Amino acid sequence: MADASSGLGDIGEDRLLDGRLILRQPRRGHRAGSDAILLAAAVPELGEGPLIDIGAGVGTIGLAVALAQPALQVVLLERDPDLAALASQNIALNELGARVSVLAGDIAGPAAALGLAPARFACAAMNPPFYPPRDIKGSPVPNRRAAHVAEGPLDPWLKAARRLLQPGGRIVLIHRAQALAEVLQGLATGFGDVAIRPVHARANRPAIRIIVTAVLGSRKPAELLPGFVLNRAEGGFTPESEAVHRGETRLSMAAEGKSPSPDRDQ
Repeated sequence: MADASSGLGDIGEDRLLDGRLILRQPRRGHRAGSDAILLAAAVPELGEGPLIDIGAGVGTIGLAVALAQPALQVVLLERDPDLAALASQNIALNELGARVSVLAGDIAGPAAALGLAPARFACAAMNPPFYPPRDIKGSPVPNRRAAHVAEGPLDPWLKAARRLLQPGGRIVLIHRAQALAEVLQGLATGFGDVAIRPVHARANRPAIRIIVTAVLGSRKPAELLPGFVLNRAEGGFTPESEAVHRGETRLSMAAEGKSPSPDRDQ
């Protein structure tokens, strides 16, 4: 089905999290998948929050977290007006209009243009474009190219998070494993208590993704957590991966035996 008002072409309806999350999204171009589901599963319990999903696209991450946390207030920030319009439709489809809203704006633009008060959010989630232009041939589909090919460094995203997060607020992001040095360098300003969980396609393969959390204003040292394995050697999800993709469990970002705490040390 095509939306006459959209430049995204044919729009289809998909269901994630064992059918609980309904998403209208383009049939061509970037589509929600494991990266978004893993990131949403890594967001800690936030109460009412609020949470901001930066670069929200059609709203997958913020909506998935809102479904998992019934009191959570969420803002979906997306610069592409067509994707922001789809995110609004997805809020309605999932009956989350009382707790989730959409803001169309560019995180790299002037802060005042967003109309968001500083230190407003308890958590910022982000799945930024991964690949430098020199490392990948950009897709001819504009929304896929924008989602995958970075137009600049990660720093504007992290700068925005530092401005928008409350003291002790948490950032949760997913990136390609090769970007670990860039991520850690960016978080060195203002953040501590960094937790890194590598994500492997299979147990005997190098990590393909990193999920990283950090706390604004913390001085706690970083931790490298055990890897998360997506697939069995013989194919198909591992039991742990299946449970996360079904929305039956969260992806812990704390070391075994350690409960994640709302770190407030300054």
